[in-house]
Amino acid sequence: MQRQAASMKRNLFYQDYLDEQFNELEELQDDDNPNFVEEVVNLFFTDSVRLIRNVDLALANEPYNFGRLDDLMHQFKGSSSSIGAKRVKRECSQFQQYCNERNIDGCKRAFQGVKQEYATLKTKLDAYFQAAREAS
Repeated sequence: MQRQAASMKRNLFYQDYLDEQFNELEELQDDDNPNFVEEVVNLFFTDSVRLIRNVDLALANEPYNFGRLDDLMHQFKGSSSSIGAKRVKRECSQFQQYCNERNIDGCKRAFQGVKQEYATLKTKLDAYFQAAREAS
């Protein structure tokens, strides 16, 4: 089981789902708080639901407030960055670029990418944490 969890983690890095920030989070984990990383990641997932809902609402209401959209995506990108969610962060940056260009169709396409990368990362990290728990 330990090998399975280690292999899953390596693949998350190899496939660019995670970056070095995830390792830095793991370095903060210790015997006093053995689930620290999983708790931080779960907070990210919980907060992301709110941010995704708010972006969905902002994209549904004309006239589009590109400043608000950019602010929301800036928050999402910062949260993604804090756990090392590399692909999600990249999609957030693309969304922000479209906001700066005031390109609503680009924003909508990029937001689909954000949601897809977020959902994939959540599935993969849930499986990784499950394997890590079973290994310990």
